[in-house]
Amino acid sequence: MKHQSLLALATGAVVVTMAFGLGVAVGQGNAPTENKGVKISPPTALDLAQEVEGVDGRQLRMRVVTLEPGGVVALHSHKGRPAVAYVVQGTLSEHREGGVDHDYHQGESWTEDHNTVHWAENKGSTPTVVVAVDVFKP
Repeated sequence: MKHQSLLALATGAVVVTMAFGLGVAVGQGNAPTENKGVKISPPTALDLAQEVEGVDGRQLRMRVVTLEPGGVVALHSHKGRPAVAYVVQGTLSEHREGGVDHDYHQGESWTEDHNTVHWAENKGSTPTVVVAVDVFKP
């Protein structure tokens, strides 16, 4: 009897673990690979080689990103391209690798470092406008 209970418990644990793993894999597999309903302004950029020693070939770049309702910014990484962003209008729903989701509302800002792999969407009914600033290597 003890053996059957232990076997049932172990089997249950394996099933739960597999279901969780499948859920995580499916969630990451659903990340969009192409932008949709996104307008990005021409960048304003400054060559950092003229400003800061040791950053040759990099620019400080600012863009305005507008996501229409239902719009998505595809999965991307910030490795080698740190950034900060600020919501001017609307709400941006961000989905980071590892299952971390966060909604950023008008007036909120955040950082995106070398560990950031994410995608974002506008779940609202009005456009979301974000000012994005990054250190970029053209």
